[in-house]
Amino acid sequence: MAQQAERGCLPCTNCCVTVPQDKYFAVEKFGKYDSMLQPGLSFAGCDCCGCCITFRSITSRVDQLIVNVNTKTKDNVFVTSRVAVQQSVKPENTVDAMYKLSDVHAQIDSYVSDVVRSSVPHMTLDEAFEKKDDISNAVQQKLTVEMAAYGFQIHKALVTELVPNQEVVHSMNEINKQKRLRDAAIMAAEGDKVKVVKAAEANADAAQLQGEGIARQRRAIIDGLRDSITHGSQESLSTEKVSELLLITQYFETLRDIAAQSKAQTVFLPH
Repeated sequence: MAQQAERGCLPCTNCCVTVPQDKYFAVEKFGKYDSMLQPGLSFAGCDCCGCCITFRSITSRVDQLIVNVNTKTKDNVFVTSRVAVQQSVKPENTVDAMYKLSDVHAQIDSYVSDVVRSSVPHMTLDEAFEKKDDISNAVQQKLTVEMAAYGFQIHKALVTELVPNQEVVHSMNEINKQKRLRDAAIMAAEGDKVKVVKAAEANADAAQLQGEGIARQRRAIIDGLRDSITHGSQESLSTEKVSELLLITQYFETLRDIAAQSKAQTVFLPH
């Protein structure tokens, strides 16, 4: 928001001047401030070749200044804080805004740097990201009080960005990457665990059902043998006889299964 020297709308004289709507014009007579002009065509006074009357202007628009501040956090991480300051001239203090400060941007830069470098070093990097609004409020309060004495009002002071050192950014990304890989590995292991448990349960159920089927099969075989032997007679088979019949039946079934395999290699021993 720099001041500018202006000239009148007539050649070789500053008697008359056209003031834009977005600027404040100050009239100086022989270098001394005289008055402020309203927007539009104004008569400033008698002048000869611009020696008697001169004009100085400053914009009435809201101006935004970007301030970059390098500082260090509590956990020794260097960061660059980018602060956007939106300010304008107070209509009732235009004289102060024109004549009190030589470089408005440098003054605001100094105040912003002071606040940021006194706030961020008390925070860790994560806290600095979480408390950006607190830093913004502190900067705005400081600027509002200090710049009011020079005729400027502060609309907003926003911490738009916190940029850590590139090596720190790479390290943080690597930490997040490894954390996600670890979570993925844990989830994959949990999935494999579920598969193994379910397979074991299925095998146990299958073995149980197979055993029950074999037991029913053998019970049916024993009942059939008992009926075929004792059919039409009043005799009954003892438990020992039934066991012998069952063993003989299993023996012949084993011989049948061995004979059904063409590549079977079996050695029979007398007993």
